[in-house]
Amino acid sequence: MPLFSWKCSALSPEQVTAWSRPHCGWADGRSVKWTLVTAADLQADLAALDRTLTSIEAVIDPAAKRTEIAALQEQAAAPNLWDDQENAQKVTSRLSRLQAEVDRVVGLRSRLDDIGVLVELAVEEDDAATLAEAQKEFKGLSADIEALEIRTLLSGEYDQREALVTIRSEAGGVDAADFASMLLRMYLRWAERHGYSTEVYDTSFAEEAGIKSATFTVKEPFAYGMLSVEQGTHRLVRISPFDNQGRRQTSFAGVDVLPVTEETDHIDIPEQDIRVDVFRSSGPGGQSVNTTDSAVRITHLPTGLVVSCQNEKSQLQNKAAALRVLQSRLLERARAEKEAEMRGLLGDGGNSWGSQMRSYVLHPYQMVKDLRTDHEVGNPDAVFDGDIDGFIDAGVRWRRQQGER
Repeated sequence: MPLFSWKCSALSPEQVTAWSRPHCGWADGRSVKWTLVTAADLQADLAALDRTLTSIEAVIDPAAKRTEIAALQEQAAAPNLWDDQENAQKVTSRLSRLQAEVDRVVGLRSRLDDIGVLVELAVEEDDAATLAEAQKEFKGLSADIEALEIRTLLSGEYDQREALVTIRSEAGGVDAADFASMLLRMYLRWAERHGYSTEVYDTSFAEEAGIKSATFTVKEPFAYGMLSVEQGTHRLVRISPFDNQGRRQTSFAGVDVLPVTEETDHIDIPEQDIRVDVFRSSGPGGQSVNTTDSAVRITHLPTGLVVSCQNEKSQLQNKAAALRVLQSRLLERARAEKEAEMRGLLGDGGNSWGSQMRSYVLHPYQMVKDLRTDHEVGNPDAVFDGDIDGFIDAGVRWRRQQGER
């Protein structure tokens, strides 16, 4: 009799057929199916995963990165490194990033080899418990390799940058403002799940509930590459909690994602091109709210762009943060103009993201569906709690496919 273990896999409601229902149980709104997994099955899965990791290693090229790391380490060891602080920061940040990339790939390869040894041991000793442990380790490793595979698809000019995200309520009144606040929490929870640092620059609260708009940054390399696929109009369908007649309401919120500017971008903003206004910060409460003129609003006169920041208690800190936001938007404007010029040369053959990109339906059924990739889940609560990796991964793959056409 072949050695085997059991594997639990999630099913969508439409996949639960009559023959599978006796083997399924509901948990958190999903169905699960237990499948018999033999050692031969797991070895085949490991071979497929090995091929995926090998292709990733070919793209990342750890050997070339080790050569660059050695050169950067020599520069970092120079006694006069910090005489030029700007260059020193570039060297040390680049060195840290490359070491992290190489360590990640090496760690995944080591884990893959360890699971292979574990499966061989389970076969030799006819140990089902060891095989079950190998299956558990395989599941975690598969998810990590898939995440790294997505990272290798982020090859755009600004994909390695941190992300500047703006969420704004659109049509739908108070429900739209509430929806915007739900999206803000969703993205902040997503970043928190992954250990990414975030900073909220500005929040404009609506009168009754929710927010009119909010701007925040995700301080993580490749954050822009990942979150840029979230740009567009999001739609929510639910029974409105603000309607005393309990009617169904459709509301909309927009998400804009920009790359955070770096010093090497050299976006010069002359003082005569901006107007700086100060005002008292607003919000639901706090010691510094409505007490000092610490909030800053900057208007870029040539383009009419307006940015504001009231997150910090210091007016100078708010001005510096607002200038960073303005630089990001000017960079995006320049990039858009460049892309428009390219589209003019190539003709109307480019891809349009469209206005509406994802639908969140809470009534009469529960489903979140991406209208571009057709990726969907039946658990909106988990999505609003930051479980959006599946949507981001599908979006990155979809964008890559569109670029290859």
